[in-house]
Amino acid sequence: MIALDVELEQGAFTLVANVTLTSRAAALFGPSGAGKTTVLDTIAGLRTPRRGSIAVDDRVLFSSSARINLPPHQRRIGYVPQDVALFPHMNVRANLLYGNHQGSSPTLERVVEMLEITSLVDRRVTQLSGGERQRVALGRALMSSPSLLLLDEPLAAVDVPLRRRILPYLQRVRDELQVPIVYVSHDREEIDALADTVVRIENGRIAGVEAV
Repeated sequence: MIALDVELEQGAFTLVANVTLTSRAAALFGPSGAGKTTVLDTIAGLRTPRRGSIAVDDRVLFSSSARINLPPHQRRIGYVPQDVALFPHMNVRANLLYGNHQGSSPTLERVVEMLEITSLVDRRVTQLSGGERQRVALGRALMSSPSLLLLDEPLAAVDVPLRRRILPYLQRVRDELQVPIVYVSHDREEIDALADTVVRIENGRIAGVEAV
């Protein structure tokens, strides 16, 4: 369960979000500039609300009233941003193991098998295609043993045929590892295949929540 009740100001833009999600995968859907990425950044701890609270299950990540504000590295959240942000000076194996939590993370073997990237582990990041980078970034997030996975338009940078090939990997993460997912998407086909809840965001406000 993700309980979000925050108010955040970013220049002239104000985000007000109050929603509780119990789904396996929730999609944030809305026009550009509506505040979707800001929601992900706020949950991840990259932006600090002016007031409110954020909790994953019974674990409070932020509470203005209780003066709790866990730093990003203590939130146990895997975040794959739009730019992927792999470390170019490391090979794939080192990227995957970065942030690994000994004893609680899934094994490297399980993650690379699930995402079908076994053949890539010794490659340099600069040798990867766009789709391979996406899968490696997803694998690195999973190796951090997250209680929640945030994905910012995970398939937007790849063409439609490749998007359809990567989508099953996201479904496997959802179903086999049972890590709750909150992700941003503009693609209705992708949402219908992966999400069971859609949160519509308009002008920094929750405009509606619907089951898929």
